Amino acid sequence: MAIRKMTLGSEAETVALAQAMAVRARAGDALLLSGNLGAGKSTFARAFIRARAGDASLDVPSPSFTLVQTYELDPPVTHFDLWRLTGPDDVAELGLDAALAGIALIEWPDRLGPLAPREAITLALGWGEGNTRTATASGPDALLERLMR
Repeated sequence: MAIRKMTLGSEAETVALAQAMAVRARAGDALLLSGNLGAGKSTFARAFIRARAGDASLDVPSPSFTLVQTYELDPPVTHFDLWRLTGPDDVAELGLDAALAGIALIEWPDRLGPLAPREAITLALGWGEGNTRTATASGPDALLERLMR
């Protein structure tokens, strides 16, 4: 299990990280996005999806109320926001297994409990000193190396 820590000086650097990872992502990849409210999870997800779609103006609403939004790209990208769920029992009907055949972005992955994919990158976003943000990526060595080089 590898760990990589970064300081992101601005929201633009969070966007750049998402764009770089989007280029390298492929079917079967899952990104578990954790962090407090306002840490940049949705910013990361929007930038990732827009980069995969090749459309910087693509409307990418937060799935806070719908819980899941799928983008018919190649491969499909599914964005989950599990904030409103209380635990793994609420996940069954969301289509997680099918989403994992494409690329899955999962905000609030702690709600998955034992259903969390084992072969995934966990990206913990937070606040550093001043106005900086931090990102700590962890996951299987080969996957982290491919997505974060």
